[in-house]
Amino acid sequence: MAREQLQVLSALDSAKTQLYHFTAIIIAGMGFFTDAYDLFAISLVTRLLGRIYYHVDGHPKPGTLPPGVASSVTGVALVGTLCGQLFFGWLGDKMGRKRVYGMTLALMVICSLASGLSFGNEPKGVMATLCFFRFWLGFGIGGDYPLSATIMSEYANKKTRGAFIAAVFAMQGFGILASGVVALITSASFDHAFKGPSYATNAEASTVPQADYVWRIILMFGAIPAALTYYWRMKMPETARYTALVAKNAKQAANDMARVLQVDIQAEEEKVDKIVQDTRNSFGLFTEEFARRHGLHLLGTTSTWFLLDIAFYSQNLFQKDVLTGIGWIPAAAKMSAIGEVFRVARAQTLIALCSTVPGYWFTVFLIDRMGRFKIQLMGFSFMTIFMFALAIPYHHWTKHENRIGFVVMYSLTFFFANFGPNSTTFVVPAEIFPARLRSTCHGISAAAGKAGAIVGAYGFLYASQSRDPKKTDAGYPTGIGIRYSLILLGVINFLGIIFTFLVPEANGKSLEEMSGENEEDEMELPAATTINRTVPV
Repeated sequence: MAREQLQVLSALDSAKTQLYHFTAIIIAGMGFFTDAYDLFAISLVTRLLGRIYYHVDGHPKPGTLPPGVASSVTGVALVGTLCGQLFFGWLGDKMGRKRVYGMTLALMVICSLASGLSFGNEPKGVMATLCFFRFWLGFGIGGDYPLSATIMSEYANKKTRGAFIAAVFAMQGFGILASGVVALITSASFDHAFKGPSYATNAEASTVPQADYVWRIILMFGAIPAALTYYWRMKMPETARYTALVAKNAKQAANDMARVLQVDIQAEEEKVDKIVQDTRNSFGLFTEEFARRHGLHLLGTTSTWFLLDIAFYSQNLFQKDVLTGIGWIPAAAKMSAIGEVFRVARAQTLIALCSTVPGYWFTVFLIDRMGRFKIQLMGFSFMTIFMFALAIPYHHWTKHENRIGFVVMYSLTFFFANFGPNSTTFVVPAEIFPARLRSTCHGISAAAGKAGAIVGAYGFLYASQSRDPKKTDAGYPTGIGIRYSLILLGVINFLGIIFTFLVPEANGKSLEEMSGENEEDEMELPAATTINRTVPV
């Protein structure tokens, strides 16, 4: 049977929605705003970097980043993010959520600024320093995933916990939108002040010297929202669940939450001691007991996030290539360098405004009504359907009169990614694991997602190249083409449907119910665990 819940945790679970909930959403959400801004801003400027630093005189096409450089510039932040998720996820369970939270934000601010200050004017020097700072930027971003999710889940009440965690993650949508808007304003301003001809008209003059400032300004702007929230992030108290259940300081937990909730809460130190001394709640990550209770859950959260991010990051990071392929963005030779940034940013901003941002907030408003499982299953299903609908008749969509239909359906895959697994894969790992392992397990799940993002970023870069050697980008081998790449992404989304059945439903349950930390009877299993028993005859 379940033991009586600690009063401080019961108070959090039953608390009405208050100002501190929204304060926590904004403080944690600004981190994700910056995360998304920095990770997706790079896709807006990669073509500009190619024109500035890899121009070849007399070549019929503008300069492009060599394959190794392009994949490194795009993917190095993802590698850093993966490492940061594992490291800071583990550190958050060892040192506490709050103590580590400031480290990640400081790293993000410093490296965002440094990304735009890459040293020298030679291609090797600029790209090497850009990749160096973007790795450490990603490392800081990685820490924000497990810490923000865990902090929000441990602050939230039981009734609206899913919406609060999803709202933190939904700030990614505004970050993606902001990256497009900043790129639009910057490129439009520079294009107005330093107008250049198209590449086909005058190859050398099409990239004005001032274009080197454009990509630096766009990347550096990501530091501003993070810097603005640093003070308030440092003022947040440690979560009661960490203080009471991990740090074993019931009195401090009660005092912190009494101040936040503005109610009187008893410390209940004896009850905390009883929970802590229960050996059945002291198992580690690499134990048979963890595997029995949460092994399938961890497999479910890691596999679905891995599969989702292959598709999601492929679509986001290379949407400019897909939209160029169907003719929605003109050929590079028909635009100036800064004009190309404007066109790519405009396309990304329209998709973000019409599908990406609404998808996130549909999840926020409906996750505690529909539940996590239904939203994730629905999202993967529609992503699969729309991806195949785009890929199978791909030649139909490349015709000029049909390209708007392609953009609409392509946008719907973003909508159902965000009103679906992109949000739920972030929410669920913060709800179903024990407090002492919650940040670590969320970090592992998120790192699996970033492994998928790396596969998508590096793999799609090569796979989407034309099957015709004459149509590939300079330096790239032939690939399978955009059509077959989209089919492959459809198959990956279908696998996501299958692995979703390993993920438990946490809707309406307390964190302790899901993790089994309140179980008193040795034979009682956690609410999230299901096994088959045979009754002896």
